[in-house]
Amino acid sequence: MANAPLMPKATAVWLVDNTALGFDQIAAFCKLHPLEVKAIADGEFAQGIKGLDPIVAGQLTRDEIEKAQNEPTYRMKVHQSKVKVPETKRKGPRYTPVSRRQDRPNAILWLVVNHPELLDAQIIRLVGTTKPTIEAIRTRTHWNSSNLEAMDPVTLGLCSQIELDIEVEKAAKNAPPRPEGQELEGLLPVEETTSEEAIAAAFAQPAPKTNEEEEIDADAVFANFSSLGEDGEDER
Repeated sequence: MANAPLMPKATAVWLVDNTALGFDQIAAFCKLHPLEVKAIADGEFAQGIKGLDPIVAGQLTRDEIEKAQNEPTYRMKVHQSKVKVPETKRKGPRYTPVSRRQDRPNAILWLVVNHPELLDAQIIRLVGTTKPTIEAIRTRTHWNSSNLEAMDPVTLGLCSQIELDIEVEKAAKNAPPRPEGQELEGLLPVEETTSEEAIAAAFAQPAPKTNEEEEIDADAVFANFSSLGEDGEDER
């Protein structure tokens, strides 16, 4: 059993109503903040929550409560069951709530574009999808490709930032080594972009046109005037 009661708020409500324990003692046992316990006692928090007897639930003994009431500095401990139920680990992709499943293609597109080093198995672990879906989005053959927008899966709530960082770090470690002499493309150093030459080049005015560029073909201009004169005579 965990170190905290199964229903901490309901347990705190019962302890406040049925014992003389201090707020700090109840907060330490239920893994709550003392101010939350005080708000429960004042009726400002957990309204409508029915108290849960931790003794009946097998999470606390009467002797433990009496000892805590006699010693204000004593911290109660959750009663450990003698029967250990083995935990079964679920195999397969991560479960995604129905309300978030429509966002998975956008998250997959973001991962494919921003982290192409990630393997399909890693993307499946992050957002809970399938290999055919990843391949369809990667090759732009997904039925809704024209409407997809790359969106961060962390922002969408499909995975945590820590989980994403772990997978990216694993992918970077497993990536093939870069050939010698080949440099990665990236941003220019700060020294180059902030130098006087770079700033002067960025704000430099275009050079004025030379006399040769401004020369006009006189014959072409007079030819246009002559054609206008002929048109005027015809109209008369």
